[in-house]
Amino acid sequence: MNLSRTSRVEMIGVPLDLGQSHRGTDVGPAALRYAGLAERLIDDGHEVIDRGNLNVSRVQNLSNAERLGVISEVNCQLYTEVMRVYEKGDFPLILGGDHSVAIGSVAASAAQEEAGLLWVDAHGDFNTPATSPSGNIHGMPLAVIFGHGHPTLVGVGSGRRIRSDKVVLIGVRQLDKREKEALARAGVAVFSMRAIDEQGMACVVDQALQRLSGVRHLHLSLDIDVMDPTSAPGVGTPVHGGVSFRELSLLMEKVADTRLLSAMDVVEVNPMLDIRNQTAEACVSLISSALGETIV
Repeated sequence: MNLSRTSRVEMIGVPLDLGQSHRGTDVGPAALRYAGLAERLIDDGHEVIDRGNLNVSRVQNLSNAERLGVISEVNCQLYTEVMRVYEKGDFPLILGGDHSVAIGSVAASAAQEEAGLLWVDAHGDFNTPATSPSGNIHGMPLAVIFGHGHPTLVGVGSGRRIRSDKVVLIGVRQLDKREKEALARAGVAVFSMRAIDEQGMACVVDQALQRLSGVRHLHLSLDIDVMDPTSAPGVGTPVHGGVSFRELSLLMEKVADTRLLSAMDVVEVNPMLDIRNQTAEACVSLISSALGETIV
């Protein structure tokens, strides 16, 4: 479903925090629900179905290989669930969890006809096990989506990929050297914080949407660490100098105006690091804007 002003939204919680070293994003879906997400969307005129959380292993002290296995299994589950939502003609809203959950959700969107991807993040997430300084899988999902990385993760989904010229990153302000080189080789459009500072968010989003013109299904993957940590402290990998809440709201509003949005991830909310759940509350407002809530 391409999102209209009133649609049926199916929320899928993915309580996964094994893709990074800072535990706590497994509570992200609960924080978003506690912040009144469903109620806000219902007030906006949407029908909301909460499908609950996927089953994620709670075993502590997993080895790297065991973590990889759990992440792969969860993403296979998520792929199946998102495909079911698509088949019903509903809108899948994925509540993370760390950003590794996008491996499964974007794989489902890639299986749709003429799909595009808008990746809103402070980081490129384009590392592989061979290039990653940390080895954290939540820094690899975009590379996996392009078919690079561990075969267990690359194998999630149907094998269809989103074309590189239909993938855009916005808000990036921290890239590893080899990651930067890999993004350039892939031909992915990257709008850094410098571009936003120099041109303004409205201009950047207009350019991004122009690049995505022609897509029929737009997947928005929002890592809330794109926002400055003064406004979104509840994230595991904060980077100073991020976008403001208002800039990010504008991005969401302009995406909603296209009527192309067909799926959305909201990831990296970590209530353990938050202050009075303000990061989750900001996410609720941003989700609402992306799904069509207007000021007037």
